Amino acid sequence: MKRILRRTAVVSLVLLLGFAILVLWAGGRLVAPTPRSVGPPPSDLPAETVAIPSGSGSTLAGWFVPGQPGMGTIVLLHPIHGCRLSMLGRARLFWQNGYSVLLIDMQAHGESPGEHITLGYLESRDALAAVQFAREHKPNEPIGVVGFSLGGAAALLGSQSLEVDAIVVECVFATIEEAVANRVRMRLGPLTPIASPLLLGQLRPRLGISPSSLRPIDHVADLAAPIMVLAGSDDQRTTIDESCRLYENACEPKRLVIVEGANHQDLYKHSPKLYEEQVLAFLREHMHK
Repeated sequence: MKRILRRTAVVSLVLLLGFAILVLWAGGRLVAPTPRSVGPPPSDLPAETVAIPSGSGSTLAGWFVPGQPGMGTIVLLHPIHGCRLSMLGRARLFWQNGYSVLLIDMQAHGESPGEHITLGYLESRDALAAVQFAREHKPNEPIGVVGFSLGGAAALLGSQSLEVDAIVVECVFATIEEAVANRVRMRLGPLTPIASPLLLGQLRPRLGISPSSLRPIDHVADLAAPIMVLAGSDDQRTTIDESCRLYENACEPKRLVIVEGANHQDLYKHSPKLYEEQVLAFLREHMHK
């Protein structure tokens, strides 16, 4: 009997150790840089290649697409493990409607260097640098920001709010605790209460930041700009409850759009007609008063 108990204890210890190693590996993968060659701008966009110094410590690779004078600039911020190519569909949409468009690779993504992805912390400085670039290149014109997932978090998390005319955020987590728990729950189910703290506990040793620094919901009320919050009705990574709370915490003017049947995905690809109608109307209303 004692031998069986000892063996059971050893097996349990080995399993727990293996589980902990797996979670540590997953944490490293989550914040590892995702460099990739982006290549030249697409032939259907008259884009200029740009390099933008950022307070994140990176020099941001990007494309600037000049639009009609006076229409203003839309800054596009991509999701985690993406790059400016992730936002090409939106770039074409906005440029075809007269806007200038700035697409960047945030730090540690695409062709922009960086040691770690920081889940919006350093990326918020990239958002600020992109807005400053847009203002310098199109002075006295309105500026809008459209951010998907990590890009939306970057638009909200800065120590200073972005001075823009309109912000559109898509599928943005309310707090990093919820973001981690939702993703772990999808994969590990009942092990979530164990795995989530192990992942969150890696933030400070890996990135030097705490979970309290990654709470977009604590920043959204500070925005001076009108905000549109878009969410997928079936999103398990950023739940409807999170998006509704983000919207509720924002100041007027604001708008909430739920895309039926969409999960944590490119909402423009999922529902292009709805996206065009809602987002373009919102930008026109607040960028061209």
